[in-house]
Formats: sequence, structure tokens, C-alpha cells
Amino acid sequence: MSGGDPGSPLQEPPAWRRWLEPRYALGRSVHNLGLKVLAVAVAITLWFVATADRRANVEQGYDVPVTVRDTTGGRGEGTRATSDLNPATVRVTLSGRPERLRELRAGNIEAIVDVTGAPEGSFTRPVTVAAPNGTAVSRKSPDTVQGFVDTQLTRTLPVTLSVITPPEASLPRYTVMPAEARVTGPGRVVVRVSRLVSSPENLGAASEREVPLIALDEAGQPIEGVQTNPATVTVRRLDTGELPIKTLRVTLNDPPANLKVTARSIQPSSVRVVASPDLLGRLREISGTVTYRPGSYSAPVRLDLPAGAQALENVTVSLTVEPVPADDTP
Repeated sequence: MSGGDPGSPLQEPPAWRRWLEPRYALGRSVHNLGLKVLAVAVAITLWFVATADRRANVEQGYDVPVTVRDTTGGRGEGTRATSDLNPATVRVTLSGRPERLRELRAGNIEAIVDVTGAPEGSFTRPVTVAAPNGTAVSRKSPDTVQGFVDTQLTRTLPVTLSVITPPEASLPRYTVMPAEARVTGPGRVVVRVSRLVSSPENLGAASEREVPLIALDEAGQPIEGVQTNPATVTVRRLDTGELPIKTLRVTLNDPPANLKVTARSIQPSSVRVVASPDLLGRLREISGTVTYRPGSYSAPVRLDLPAGAQALENVTVSLTVEPVPADDTP
């Protein structure tokens, strides 16, 4: 059997086999090497340019207070009020360039819950976040907020003065302006406000200070979720300085011989007395006189003060008095 023609195409090795030959593979690799290197460089440059913004963006989280929007009935905001927001803030994560995120604060971001059309009572509504320019919202947590929508109520209450206890040797006098203020908020919250008090301050003689108003309930606990108008009041101290004052114990006169005291409570048991320093130095106690009669009762005490002295408190006594049997009378 005769062999085939060596020059026949059927006898040529496949093209891929040539890449197994080192000399062929090396020759093809360095062929147009400059153009190949240039093409790779251009491709890498284009990739970096196309992904620069995405690679430069970072993420940062903010605790954003929830803002409630309510335009029910087209009446505008202010005719209804919300309370008991849960949660009161949402965690918002923004993406953007580092320099842009560094200059942002939570107050630059809006987390809005729209309760327009919601009936009065409890609600659960989604949170909408408005991202500042140059940023995008990556995520927020939680997605919904619960609360209570109610009719807005306004009440006018007197302002109660509150100050830090002054030194004993002083007789301060204060005024507060204005003497009344309005408290506004959800009806179910405003009705719990028992009084409006000025924030306690320690004022020096003949000085004044602007202090916030605090809404308190009957137990004296602050109430959140209401606004006062005005938000602050001016507390002024009118006296010019310290006075010579001394606290002295009160003693009572003895009952008549035909009566005996079985129970006694003096309120207060001591009083502050204003007088000249010399006179105060000689006083050790203050005598008080009360009229005794059989029975259980409260009676005012008349203080026997020396000339030039003045007591700053009124004194009363609670007594239980019984008659003394005739045989026991001396």
C-alpha cells in the first residue's frame, strides 16, 4: 500500500500544535509587542475612569429625628398633633464621596412620616428619607414608625417660680415674667400637664436670667412632646444682698394647771428671724404663746419677739389636751 503525499494538506499538523513549539510561541508573543502593551494600558485606564466614582463613594450612618407631616383636610399643619413616636429616630445610611459625607449632620437629612388622612388614634406609616444633594440612601432602619395622632390642644397656665435653695442667711425676692404661658401639643398629652415651672437657677442679688419653661405632671415629672409659648421666661431677683437671719427653735407656754397636753406637734419647729447682728447673737430660742382648751385641734402660735426682730414664718401647733381630774389638781 503506497503512502500518501507528504505535501498533502491532510498530512499538515493542526495550527494549535505550533503554539507548543517554544520558538513559534515566543515569536508570536513579541510580535507587535508595543501595540499590545499600549492596548492593555488603555483598557486599564478606561476601567479606572469608568469606575472612579463608584470606588470613591463610601457609606456613613446617621441617627435622624423623625418629622411628622400632616395636611389632613387641606387645613395645613398645626390642627392635629402626634405623640408617642416609636422610634423617634431612624438610622439612615448614605453613600457618597467622603468629603461630602463628612460635612453632613443628622439635621441635614429629612426622615418624614406622612400621616395625612390617617384617622385619629394609633398609626403605622412608612418613613421617607430625603437624601441631601450628592448622596444616595443606601438603607434605613426601621422602614416604618408607629405613633398616635390626636387633636391639637392649647392651654394657658400660670408660671411657677423655681429656684435653687438660697443660703440661710438671705431673704431673696423674685419675680418671673411673663406670669402665664401657653402649652400646646396632642390633647391626650396636654391634659396631663399640671403646671409650668421655670428651670431652677441660682441667681445672685439684683440679677436676672432667661430660663426654659418645663411642663410637669401631677407627680412633678417632666412631660415630653409639648411646646410652651414662650419657651423661656425671665427670672429676676429683686433683693440687693444678704440679711442678718438666724434660725431659732420655738418653745410654747405651759398649759394651765387644770389641763394637760397628751400630744403636741409644732409646725415648723423653728423659724427664721431677721434682726440686727447684736440682737441675733443674744437670742437662743423664741417663746410662743397658745391658748389651751380641752380637745384635739390646731391653733396659731403667737411668737414673743423682742423689739427689732421679725419672724419669716407663721407657726401653728396641733394639740390634744385633756382636763386634769380634780383629785390630781395641785
